[in-house]
Amino acid sequence: METKLELKDFIEIINSKSNHIFQKLERNLSKINIGRANPQLVSYLKVEYYDSLTPIGEIAAISVPSPQQLLIKPYDQNVTKKIASTIVAHKLDVQIQNEGHQVRLILPELTTQKRQELVKSIKKFDEEAKVEIRQVRQEVNKLVKKEEYSEDEERRILIELQKQIDKKIQEVDKVLSEKSANLMSF
Repeated sequence: METKLELKDFIEIINSKSNHIFQKLERNLSKINIGRANPQLVSYLKVEYYDSLTPIGEIAAISVPSPQQLLIKPYDQNVTKKIASTIVAHKLDVQIQNEGHQVRLILPELTTQKRQELVKSIKKFDEEAKVEIRQVRQEVNKLVKKEEYSEDEERRILIELQKQIDKKIQEVDKVLSEKSANLMSF
């Protein structure tokens, strides 16, 4: 005979799936140029390197010599030109200087209008994360209904699960407000 899933099992499912959603949200937010140099702005970009696409972060050291600059030093200097052209192709709104043995990125000062556009982008990622969390709620609610609990027990579980989902959505909102405040503050 199968054992029924318990409340803690459903909460574990919510937490596991939510963690993946938060990781994706953080990755997406780290790619946004907020006016300060951040290696994650380019580390994920893939460059053709020995017949395979390889992230820049794996074939070069990325440092931050000043708040407005990134310095990319490839371990193999033959790939410097490819790194520069990959960054150009991704239209990151940065000035690129190919110095032969390294690539220097200079980030522009953000205007108020650009900051507001970036806040809109952040809100878009925020909304995507909330939609995904709501989809997790739907999946878990279906699992609860399959378990054939008594009406009262099912209602109690669904209420508890909704509380968990509400907490996750509040966490997403907190990430959004922190990132937006950070963006508008300097």
